[in-house]
Amino acid sequence: MGTISKLGFGGGCHWCTEAVFQALHGVEKVEQGWIASDVPFDNFSEGVVVDFDSSIISSDVLIEVHLLTHSSANEHSMRDKYRSAIYYFDQKDSPVLQESLARLSIENQSRYITKILPFRKFRLNAENQLNYYSKNKTAPFCQVYISPKLAVLRSRFAAKVRDDF
Repeated sequence: MGTISKLGFGGGCHWCTEAVFQALHGVEKVEQGWIASDVPFDNFSEGVVVDFDSSIISSDVLIEVHLLTHSSANEHSMRDKYRSAIYYFDQKDSPVLQESLARLSIENQSRYITKILPFRKFRLNAENQLNYYSKNKTAPFCQVYISPKLAVLRSRFAAKVRDDF
């Protein structure tokens, strides 16, 4: 697809989003915390920064995974905390991401509310909150919220999901 090697994603709980991206082949690093963009999206919202090898997994696949694993087509009262967004680090990537989002909207017959925004600031979560799913797989939160998202990944993107996750 391209040479994009870093994107930010926000939409749901950052523990969930972190686990979803950590489960994928080609994702080299996931930083979990809060992301901010430009006004009016300059407030911090839960999200992750994903470093990936685009020769193994494309930004298109990452975007589709993101759209399918959070409430990407519904407005709700918690959108300030859980902004549905894809954050780019280089302005030249914005049109590519916009095209991908538009194409997936048509393919999936869905009207996504997900924004394509410039990445401006990031605040890493506390150490004890990082790698949350890996440390707490049997916890009720993980079983109720994260494991079902990983099941969606395995059914829709089986070849992209790591065996050890």
